[in-house]
Amino acid sequence: MQTEKVDVLVIGAGPSGTVAASIINKAGYSVKIVEKLKFPRFVIGESLLPRCMDALTEAGFIDAVAEKGFQKKFGAKFVKDGKICDFTFEDQHTPGWTWTWQVPRADFDKTLADTVEKMGVPVEYETTVTDIKFFGSDSVTTVEDIHGNKKQIEARFIVDGSGYGRVIPKLFGLDKPSVLQPRKALFAHTHDVRRSMADEPNRITAVVHQKGVWIWIIPFSTGITSVGFVGDHTYHDQYSGTREEQFRAMLEAEPHTRERFRGVDFAFEPRVLEAWSATTDKFYGDGFVLTGNVTEFLDPIFSSGVTLATVSAQTAAHLVIKKLQGGQVDWEKDYMVPTMQGVNVFRSYVLAWYEGTLDTIFFSKNPDPVIKRQICSVLAGYVWDQGNPYVENHEDALKRLARLIELTEKLNSPA
Repeated sequence: MQTEKVDVLVIGAGPSGTVAASIINKAGYSVKIVEKLKFPRFVIGESLLPRCMDALTEAGFIDAVAEKGFQKKFGAKFVKDGKICDFTFEDQHTPGWTWTWQVPRADFDKTLADTVEKMGVPVEYETTVTDIKFFGSDSVTTVEDIHGNKKQIEARFIVDGSGYGRVIPKLFGLDKPSVLQPRKALFAHTHDVRRSMADEPNRITAVVHQKGVWIWIIPFSTGITSVGFVGDHTYHDQYSGTREEQFRAMLEAEPHTRERFRGVDFAFEPRVLEAWSATTDKFYGDGFVLTGNVTEFLDPIFSSGVTLATVSAQTAAHLVIKKLQGGQVDWEKDYMVPTMQGVNVFRSYVLAWYEGTLDTIFFSKNPDPVIKRQICSVLAGYVWDQGNPYVENHEDALKRLARLIELTEKLNSPA
């Protein structure tokens, strides 16, 4: 069996894998990426957050992405029963990027992968990891291509950025269920011929359809708009027929989408994604580190996926370099803790969204501008800013604020 040797093997050619590969490659180490699928391929997570721009910049991807002409994103809009709460990233608490992109992920991910290849990192597509054996930090990984050819890759370290594939967690039984309730999304790309240019397309819109059910609307620069309905199975089971019939019925049932998307053509047949939340006990071990969605994918509501993927990969890459240089790495302190910081902040906001806590805050009559800026920073992905009380006290701050708003509005309401 053929054997190759590299310093670092990266599993997965998505944003997490390519960011890690680029940063490690720039430090002078040999890196190879193996990817199970053929690119371009579809995946959700089409609305980025400003915080991920730092990681994309360090990886050297910004110029290549900019050349693609993707839709720039300057904020996020929330809608419920005709009421609107609009966040503009320029008006946020945390210094940093004030814009990002909304991207068809097939094109975006292929751009990153093509760019990292031009940097000298080989990417082998349609290549599946079938076995990994660790010898301390060193490893031997067996891979098989689409034609059934097998080979072994010896590496000094492995970065698992395999996303939903969750290669190492599945091979070594590390998976465990998320605490988040299982949900289902029915979604499609639409030819958005009645798009309004007044407040779009430079932001994502999240529509509260009913308690626990919401709609994403993500316009792309191509005239295509991604639309998805997210809710539990009880909601989805109300609709019968083909997926297209179900999807069109859902669009008709929501006033905000009814006229705009009535009778639109689809770029592809509506698709289903469900039971996406999963996690693991540890994000690292002897000879490997997990990055991106391999650690934990929460929910699409706050577009956290690519941000957590790229930032975790950025952090992991620097620690891998330190390890390869012979330094001592405290993976718990320097990787697990900060990664979980980001995951936990986003999780608090996801839970508050589905519980209705954020409805109370977002659609309050007289929002405090200081608090709105602080929450805007979280929505921009700056979930590591401990100087922001809505990051530092994320578990309790939202609930306290919602209770205060409810009490104030009750006291100020006419008898």
